[in-house]
This record gives sequence, structure tokens and C-alpha cells, in this order.
Amino acid sequence: MSDKPNKPADKAASKYPVNMTDTAFPMRGDLAKREPQWVKQWQERKIYEKIRAASKGRPKFILHDGPPYANGDIHIGHAVNKILKDIIVKSKQFDGYDAPYVPGWDCHGMPIEIQIEKQYGKNLPTDEVLSKARAYANEQVERQKKDFIRLGVLGEWDNPYKTMNFGNEADEIRALGTLMEKGYVYRGLKPVNWCFDCGSALAEAEVEYQDKRDPAIDVGFPFAEPEKVAKAFGLPKLPVDKGYIVIWTTTPWTIPSNQALNVHPELRYALVETSRNNAPLLLILAADLVEEVLKRYGFEGKVVATCDGAALEGIRFKHPFADVDPGYNRTSPIYLADYVAADSGTGIVHSAPAYGVDDFISCKKHGLRDDEIIAPVMADGKYASWLPLFGGMTIWEASKPICAKLDEVGSLFKLVMFDHSYMHCWRHKTPIIYRATSQWFAGMDVMPKNQGATLRETALAAIEETQFFPNWGKARLHGMIANRPDWTLSRQRQWGVPMAFFVHKETGDLHPRTPELLEQIAQRVEKEGIEAWQSLDLKELLGSDADLYVKNRDTLDVWFDSGCTHQTVLGGPKGQGSHGKELAFPADLYLEGSDQHRGWFHSSLLTSSMLNGRAPYKALLTHGFVVDGEGKKMSKSKGNVVAPQKVSDSLGADILRLWVAATDYSGELSISDEILKRVTEAYRRIRNTLRFLLSNTSDFDPKKDLVAVDDMLEIDRYAIAQMAELQRELVEHARAYEFHPVVSRLQGYCSEDLGSFYLDILKDRLYTSGVTSHARRSAQSAIWHMTHSLLRLMAPILSFTAEEAWAVFAGDEAGDTIFTQTNYVLPPVSDAATLLQKYAALRTIRDDVMKQLEEVRGTGAIGSSLQAEVELKASGDKFDLLNGLGDDLKFVLITSQAKVSKVASEQEEGVVVTPSAAQKCERCWHYRPAVGTHADHPGLCDRCVDNLFGSGEARRFA
Repeated sequence: MSDKPNKPADKAASKYPVNMTDTAFPMRGDLAKREPQWVKQWQERKIYEKIRAASKGRPKFILHDGPPYANGDIHIGHAVNKILKDIIVKSKQFDGYDAPYVPGWDCHGMPIEIQIEKQYGKNLPTDEVLSKARAYANEQVERQKKDFIRLGVLGEWDNPYKTMNFGNEADEIRALGTLMEKGYVYRGLKPVNWCFDCGSALAEAEVEYQDKRDPAIDVGFPFAEPEKVAKAFGLPKLPVDKGYIVIWTTTPWTIPSNQALNVHPELRYALVETSRNNAPLLLILAADLVEEVLKRYGFEGKVVATCDGAALEGIRFKHPFADVDPGYNRTSPIYLADYVAADSGTGIVHSAPAYGVDDFISCKKHGLRDDEIIAPVMADGKYASWLPLFGGMTIWEASKPICAKLDEVGSLFKLVMFDHSYMHCWRHKTPIIYRATSQWFAGMDVMPKNQGATLRETALAAIEETQFFPNWGKARLHGMIANRPDWTLSRQRQWGVPMAFFVHKETGDLHPRTPELLEQIAQRVEKEGIEAWQSLDLKELLGSDADLYVKNRDTLDVWFDSGCTHQTVLGGPKGQGSHGKELAFPADLYLEGSDQHRGWFHSSLLTSSMLNGRAPYKALLTHGFVVDGEGKKMSKSKGNVVAPQKVSDSLGADILRLWVAATDYSGELSISDEILKRVTEAYRRIRNTLRFLLSNTSDFDPKKDLVAVDDMLEIDRYAIAQMAELQRELVEHARAYEFHPVVSRLQGYCSEDLGSFYLDILKDRLYTSGVTSHARRSAQSAIWHMTHSLLRLMAPILSFTAEEAWAVFAGDEAGDTIFTQTNYVLPPVSDAATLLQKYAALRTIRDDVMKQLEEVRGTGAIGSSLQAEVELKASGDKFDLLNGLGDDLKFVLITSQAKVSKVASEQEEGVVVTPSAAQKCERCWHYRPAVGTHADHPGLCDRCVDNLFGSGEARRFA
């Protein structure tokens, strides 16, 4: 802003004080100290409940909270997530909705169970594990809750949802029962993601990929049916007796479990005559790879014959260890498989159906029964003791002995160490495998009992009905659903919701009364928690059948827990969840990090598709991950972690909130001390603007002082029209969940539209007009309306600052909080469009004048702009615009005099700056010829004399 009297003069020393009003809203935010007081007040005054009461009857907006896991302190990613949710919920409140926010926590699952093992040791009785896990989860919830509340997030903190609440656990069992009745759930043997450290199956979302070094080996399976091989290649007999079909694999540990070999039906395969150690032998390889493979082995040879893969179907080959131990004395048939490729390896793939999804599907399709599948790898990663040669070893340590044994029997043709991307457990960061176990699955392509759409079809159709922010999320989720295998629902853990089935000891069938029994169990769990299942005596529910059945010991995948909250919390279509009265199904929005396309968004979509035939949300919003200022991932070892608690305690949570809002969350969010420093500077500019607005309305009583818009000075009407335009723009951005443009416009508005233009011009009128004059009251009326709008627009982001300013600004009318308000309805300005156009043109002209003044100031000819008199030479419309302002032009330009001269063309236009020869008025600092001409007030100009002792100067425009 330009040079104006900014600080009140010593009132005792000045006979002619300016109207410098003050405010209780301090210039220094001191947020780290003040914010905790607001948090305390919000809790003591039950602000969240008051917001709910004030919103009653409005249309609902439901943002359903994806539950963070109840383990460990919150990190910066948690803060981003919760702040973004809070900004959206508050924006919707101001936009006229009833937008409740019920925070939640994911409480079951293995990380908590591991914590209990660490603290109390393994092999605790189940009832102790459950009670200790429940207590631990509650402690973690309380710790995290405190930090979330400190961020200024308003919600139902006294009654959050927890997946371990008894009612939620019971409703989850009911949901499982419904899925069973609908025909989506089945039990079967299938390879699932298995972590040896977890000792359990993993969900797709719990798998990540890291580089792993493994031996890549070429393994020969000896001919068992040479006559059939000869026939397939169109030969009367083989030229050499000894031969191998060769496979390539990076998992030597699967060789002991081999049960089949695969070729592509349409690929050409070659019978190659070669020799090793001067002994002739035959190899079967993909024809396109012969040259490359022979070179890899250091062999020379020739192709004897070729055939399509289809001709090899059913031919059997001996297991490489068949002659070493009777336990391996078996043959492997060739199956045709479209997934076989000839772009690397040998063009032949070996199948261990217990340890590969494609292998399993292929072998099952060709008639292999579950009880025929060879599955020697135990839950802890060791081979079972019954496996010949390698029993008792872990699969990773067995790699070398297996390769050595293959070499010994002549079946190892090549071994090289190979780096490749491999599946790892997201918790333990250790390699995992596919492992065939008997599990409960939700079938993606199973026909439900009502003969309707499959789960995959329903889920894909639901994606089409969902809005995505940003748009690319749609393709991502669609791809995951389109290609995913059946969902493994069961886990082999203790701290989780039980799959509370009774299974027949001999047949493995479920009890015929399973649906009814599940409801009875759910009723008990509702009263006592999942502990009720553990303590249940079978006779209580099964009576005489009790001896025939056992309890199923599996628990539900923890993703099923959180994925069912649309039923257990929102209550599904019937609204019968724990918070069904205040929330609603489907939710308007689910909002989480971009990893949740494979996590919570995904599991919620699948469960709701099965239970309700639709997605549980109308829209999905994803945000990126937080990185440091250089775009690097945060890690303690790098020392680049920014803790939200530290930012709140040093700079204040509003700085963190402003950073979240100012960052384009659709990509990565960068944070560093330097970035936070810039955010703090932006905050100061906004706060200073607020302080000016509050100071200059502190002696304004709207009940008696408010000037109607039609009676305001023109620039005040323009300011209200501009505010209305800004409000419309920002509300539209908020509705589209775009907050970085909101912050950018708010900053620009405070510094440019207000600071450098409107308020800069207004200072003279506010400070030097008569205290109760129409000119001053007009300005204050405009500021009063604008402050109402501005505080509401910024409150979702700068919640503490807006609340502090509101308490000062609204005074007795403030109520307990700004958050019971809705967006301000600005008074209409009849000529708004004309004014916006007119003042946009004036601002351009004024910028040119300011540049000229600055150049003259640089020469030392003038000090402040008020020391200047300007002449504007203008033509056409420009002349009319400037001339129309009359004497008020000088106030717009903040000069002591301003006049307009008409010229014929644009080429002749210009600005002439002349230092004023007049004296400076001691009160308003204008240079006026009348200074010194008033005998009683020699230091004043005529304007100030009139404003202080007369009827006041007349102003029309500014």
C-alpha cells in the first residue's frame, strides 16, 4: 500500500487526530500458543454439536472417513488426509449442507497382534491376545485422536467409529452371512499371497514389489515317452535315446513340487540334436529361441524337426529327481497354455500348481484334484519333513542344494544370478510366495444365487456411475477390478472378526443352519465382542450336533473390516449402522491417498457390490503422497521427515492447513522448512489484511451505521461486486474440491485487489473523513459486508484464524463459532458488470501512473506519491472514463492533484508528473494550496478543516 498515515499519532500531541481505530485482533498470529486455547474452547462449548443443531433440516453431505490404522503416531500423510477432509466438510457446511464428520479407526489385524507379541511374547492364550490387543488399539486411538483434534479438525470425536466396536464386529459377521446366503463366498484350495513372517494369507493391497536376486536356472526334464516325442515331431524314431525338454525358472524351490509342463499350442517347437561332454542328447526348445539357448549353454547343435506345441500335448516327462529318490518317481504331462511366451527363457514353463496361479488353474482344468496337489511348503516357509532330500530347509536356503542336486543328475543346463522385481510383504518387507492353502474366497466371477450379475460385472458397472477426482483414478480402479483374482477373505490370525462358521469334522461342510447360527453369534458379539466367539461352547448353539462340528478358526481379512463400514457405520440402504442416524448411504465422497485404489476404495466397492449391488460412494477423491522439498520420499534415515506435531507446536496448525490447501494434492505434496517459510509469509499477508478490515470496522455498528448499497460511493459498490465475483469463483472451486486455486485467489485478493488497490485508496477516506460522515460509513459498510464474506471463505482452510477474527468482528452476534454460519449473501449491486469493467480499466491506467511516479521518486524529485500532481493526457473512451471521476481522480491515484487533458489520439497519450509546490497538510499529508490559509488551523488543508469542523467534503466516486 502507498504512503499514508498508518500509525496513530500521539493523541496528546495532536490537535487534529486521524480516525485510527484499533482492534483486539493482534498483528502477530502467535498460532502455536493461541490455537490450543481454541481447541479447548471448541470442546468445552461443544461446537461440533452446535454445528449439527444449526444444520438440522439442510440437505446432507456425507464424507465417509476411511479409517487410519490404530498403531503409532500420526505422520504428515495422516495430517494431509484429515485436513483435506476437514476443509471439504467445512466448505460444504458453509455451502448450506448438513455435513457431519464421524472419524473412524481400523483396529483389528496383524500389526497390533505383532505389537502384543513383542510386548508379551508369543503363544499367549487367545483370550489374552484379544484383551491386550483391544486395550492397545484403544490407547493408540486416543493418541492419534489428540493429534487430529489439534489440527483443527472438527468432528464427532466423542463417538468415533472403531472397527472393533462390538456393534461393528457383530454387523460384520451379519454382512458375511448375507454374502454366504447370496452365494458369493466359497471355500477352496488356491494359491494365495502368503507371507511367512505373517503366517497368513495377504490381501492384494498388502503386496508391494522390490528387487530380489535369485538364481535363474534352465532345467531339463528327461524323456519318459520317446516314441511319443518322435511321433509328435513326425519322425519314425529318435536319432538319440537320451533327451530333455528344458524349462527356465527363477524359483528353484518350486522344482520339488513340479507336476506338469506347459507349451503354447500355436508356437513352433524344435527337436535339437546336440551333445554335452561328448555325449549326444536331444533337447526340446521353442524354435525361435534355439540359437540363443544353445549359445547360452555353450552348445552346438542342429534342429532335427519342428512341430506345433499342440502336437506335444499329453506327452509325459520324468521329474529330474525321479531316479534319485522314490518320492520323486513321477512324470509330468504337457498341458497347452496360452500364457506361455517365447520372448525369453526356453518357451516351456514348468507348473507347480501349489505355488502359482496360472499353474494351479491349468492343472485344475486338466483334472488334477485338490488332494493330488503336492504342497510341501509350510506356513513358516520351511519344507515339510516328508519332502525327500530337502525336508526341514527353508525354501530360500534350499535353492543352492536343489541346484546342486539338479547339476548332479545332469538336469541343470545353466545357472545365472538374476535381479528381478518380486513380491514382498508391505509390513515385513520380506519376499512372499503364492501358496496353495484352503481358504474362504469371494468369487469375482461366481454366479450368485439370484442368477444376476457377477461381482466383477457389478463392480465394473458401479465404477461407471462414480465420479473421480482426479479423473485418472477411474482407469486405475477399473483396471484393478477387471484383472483381479478372487478375494481371499480368510486370515490365519487371532485379532480379527471371526468367520464364525461351524465346519463338519469329516466332510468339511458348513452346518445346515449356518445363516441362523451366524445371527445368533452376532447377537452375542454385539454384547461381548469377538471374545464371545472364542468362549462359545458348541453345545450352546448346536446341541447334540456339537460333537460332529468344529469352529472355523479363520478371521476375516482386515480389509473386509474397513471395506464393510458402509454397512457397519453408514448402515447401508436401511441406515442400520452404528452412525446411520447422522450419516447416510451411499456416501457422497470417499477421500484417501492414491494407494487406496487397491485398498479401501477397492474392498469397499467389492463388499457393497455384493451386499447392495452398487458402489458405497458417489465420488472418489485421491491425494498424492508427501515428499520433501527435492521430491524425495520421507524417511527417518534421510532425516527429511516433517512431523505435523512439530509444525503445529512451532508455526501453528493453520500454517499446515494453508500448506495443504495451497498444494495441488492430485500429485505429490512437497514440504520442507523453506516451503513452510513461504506459506508463513503468505499467511502474514492474509492476517494483516484481516487486521486492517477489523480495525476499520471496530467503531461501526451495522444496526445504525450501515449504508445501503445504492447509496454507497461508487468504488465501494465496485468492491462489493468484486467480492461477490470472488465468492462465486471460490465456492465453485470448493465444490470441485480444488483448493490450491482458492488459496492463490485469496492471496491475490488480499495483496493486489485489496492491499494494492481498494484499501490503498480507501485509507484517506477512512482516516480523514468525518468519523460519522456518509463517506466513511459507506467505506465501512462495504468493508463490513466484505469481511463477512471473506471470513467464511477462508474459515474451512484457516479455521483457527477465522474463528479468532470472527469473535472480534461479529462481537455479540458471533454466537459461539463462525462454523454455524453459511456463505454470506452479499447485497446485490445493480450495475455490478459495468463497475467491474470500469474499474478493471481504471486499475490498468493506475498501474501505468504508479510506474511513472516510481520513476520520478527514483530521481528524488518527490518522496511519497502525495507530493505529486499529475496530468493525464487521454483520448476517446479513456478520457471520458478519467474525466468522469472529476476531483475524485486524485484519490484513485493517491496524488494531491490530478487532472485530465483530452488529446486526439492514443499516440499523444501520456502522464506528466509535477512535484507539488503547495504545503503538506499535517493531518492528511496532502499537498494543498489552502494549507496555512485558515487562521485558526494553519497546519490544515481546506479538506481537513471541512471534515473536522464543517459539513465534510463531498465525495462521489472514491
